[in-house]
Amino acid sequence: MPAVPAWPPKSAPRLFVSGPLGAGAAITIEGPQAHYLARVMRVGAGDLVVLCDNLTGEWAARVVSAGKRDVSLTAETLLRLREDVPDFTLCAALLKKDRFDLVLEKACELGVAAIQPVLTRRCVADKLNLERARAILVEAAEQCARTALPVLHEPVKLELLLRQWAAPRALFFADENGGDDAASAFAVHSGPAALVTGPEGGFDEAERAAIRAYPATRAITLGPRVLRGETAAIAATALWMGTCGDWRNAP
Repeated sequence: MPAVPAWPPKSAPRLFVSGPLGAGAAITIEGPQAHYLARVMRVGAGDLVVLCDNLTGEWAARVVSAGKRDVSLTAETLLRLREDVPDFTLCAALLKKDRFDLVLEKACELGVAAIQPVLTRRCVADKLNLERARAILVEAAEQCARTALPVLHEPVKLELLLRQWAAPRALFFADENGGDDAASAFAVHSGPAALVTGPEGGFDEAERAAIRAYPATRAITLGPRVLRGETAAIAATALWMGTCGDWRNAP
């Protein structure tokens, strides 16, 4: 007998839309997303599209019509509930635009719950276009089949971040001057966690002392080499996800 094709097909376009979605819900997509569906993916009436609303989960939707300006769809079947995301916040110092774009993209793919951009004294960049950054996160989530978008906070100065920190969340500090072995430090901790990584020039001594003075801080080392800011953020996040996150029991 011929194999039963997967439904919806893996080639079906996947998009995040405003919700909430539900069986029979009518959705109209406009702008760049409509252009992507109609002009790039060439969808037509009857084709299937996978939609996520960051609220209920992932839905199979059928195209009703595809025009030059908009695409109309009807949600049909709930494919997956919104995923439970490990309570992990990446507190990454702002980097040059292309490098921080990479951090945003990979942090989303790796499964973080939230991203907190941090302003430090040696940051080369001091601003972040939040609308553009959120668009990067949405695109990354669509690509890696996440059903929950990471929360993106506005950039905050390091001093304010530490002053407002919510105990008892553990604060792992990727300190280029050294600390505990990262994998071992992660393994003995359970519960909400965050990771602080530095800018291109690293933290200065006053910042390092302030971070280490926070009671829940645990300084960690990421190995014998000096890592770029984006490499440290991505590598440490991946290590935490493999040790404490949802990689261990992934289907």
